[in-house]
Amino acid sequence: MFKTNIGGNSMSRKNEIPMNQRYTLSLNEAGQYFHIGVKRLRRLAECNIGNFSVRCGNRYLIVRPKFEEFLINNSFV
Repeated sequence: MFKTNIGGNSMSRKNEIPMNQRYTLSLNEAGQYFHIGVKRLRRLAECNIGNFSVRCGNRYLIVRPKFEEFLINNSFV
């Protein structure tokens, strides 16, 4: 039997950019990448809009390079 590709899932996974090369990460992706809880990331993102987080509609996005600098400069999160 032939396997049909409905929705293009296999094609999108081939073109997906690895997390360490993305400029912005969702809260779930950032939590997996930095090993920080999603609730903690949401609180940090709410307090630091413009520094390392961006609000896009009702979602928060973490700017990965700026968040890495934030983690280096702060001794606790």
